[in-house]
Amino acid sequence: MSSYFTDLAQQYIDGEWRPGSGSWDIIDFNPYDGEKLASITIATADEVDQAYRSAARAQKQWAATNPYTRRAVFEKALRLVEEREQEITEVIIAELGGTHLKAAFELHLVKEFLREAVHLALAPEGKILPSPTDGKENRVYRVPVGVVGVISPFNFPFLLSVKSVAPALALGNGVVLKPHQNTPITGGSLVAKLFEDAGLPGGLLNVVITDIAEIGDAFIEHPVPKVISFTGSDTVGRHVATVCAAHFKRAVLELGGNSAIVVLDDADLDYAVDAAVFSRYVHQGQVCMAANRVLVDRSVAEEFTEKFVAKVRTLKTGDPRDPGTVIGPVINSTQANAISGTVEQAVAEGATALLRGAVTDNLVEPSVLTDLPADSALLRQEVFGPVVFLVPFDGEEEAVRLVNDTPYGLSGAVHTADVERGVAFAKRIDTGMFHVNDGTVHDEPLVPFGGEKHSGIGRLNGETTVDAFTTIKWISVQHGRSGFPF
Repeated sequence: MSSYFTDLAQQYIDGEWRPGSGSWDIIDFNPYDGEKLASITIATADEVDQAYRSAARAQKQWAATNPYTRRAVFEKALRLVEEREQEITEVIIAELGGTHLKAAFELHLVKEFLREAVHLALAPEGKILPSPTDGKENRVYRVPVGVVGVISPFNFPFLLSVKSVAPALALGNGVVLKPHQNTPITGGSLVAKLFEDAGLPGGLLNVVITDIAEIGDAFIEHPVPKVISFTGSDTVGRHVATVCAAHFKRAVLELGGNSAIVVLDDADLDYAVDAAVFSRYVHQGQVCMAANRVLVDRSVAEEFTEKFVAKVRTLKTGDPRDPGTVIGPVINSTQANAISGTVEQAVAEGATALLRGAVTDNLVEPSVLTDLPADSALLRQEVFGPVVFLVPFDGEEEAVRLVNDTPYGLSGAVHTADVERGVAFAKRIDTGMFHVNDGTVHDEPLVPFGGEKHSGIGRLNGETTVDAFTTIKWISVQHGRSGFPF
């Protein structure tokens, strides 16, 4: 594993591994024990330019390559992930503080999305449309946008890089990837190495490890990329969207969430507890789809709460290398302090802490809070950590109102013995995704993934990925002579 943090601690530009030319280094730390994993000299705006120019040069030939030939790259990449699963697991644990369970979850999805990329290489289809003009043939082609810029986050960096990079490449585009500074290997150079070894032509995929303190908006303002795929906070997403709009670029934004899991009066409580605990505490709660809020019908709230708290008490917090650990460290001390501050604020506002987890360095034990005042801002914002708010409600109408009372609209779930009651409930919720009798954390390669309101713009996966990373071109052919009025 250590070779990943030495060999891959570089930029990957125009098919070459090389150090950045910036004046300072990004230091990559293990969030659990503080070990220094790598030191990477940052890329400058000039190197961002080189990366985009390289992708643009390589893209033309790649787009002209037989899609069956392109497909072979993704088949090889899938085999390499399967062969290297153990080493990649160790990298995820070391760099993210991900547990074994989390690493397995992320790798499973990476393999699923690579399988889908194999199919996407053959996906674009054209149309011939009728014309009111005699002898005219209208051909509609779906073509690559050219170059896609991808910005990935720290929580599922391997998955959320591959999820945009692989389909963009499969559809004939070039790509420049900027991983999060806290996960430069898992989210960046590991992806470059994977595709390099899979036989992707040099220069087509570039990885720049850098910081906006160095490059400002150069990554999103650059004239080459036609689409920016960003996954991260709604605050940064708003800025990305604004800059993209000013430069006539398409922005695909997968942003934060404030999901709720709703337990109706006829739910299977034991099953609902299992779904809710997973939905809140998977990967320390650092998941955009995580259930920040658990809403429970007042008639079953006491029994549900007792079972929920009992299960949360069993979750082991500690060393992510231990297979028995469920909750590892959060990504850094800033996050740990923010989570601690959230709990303190909630208690100060009158919340009752049914369980108040200790904070030791970046290890944050789970907290369960209830009785938070209905007007608290905490109920309407994203909490990126192992803290949950239990909220009782009286009847479905109030439940719908409470779920929708947030600027976010990403995911959610409802538990009920009546599936159609659950579907009817789901239709009333302003989210891009909602699940009946399941958890809130799901991603599948064929199903449109994305949110409403502040949770994003656009969708990824399946046909929506084709829409995101291609454009449409009309070419008409006039058979015979056309008539003109003058």
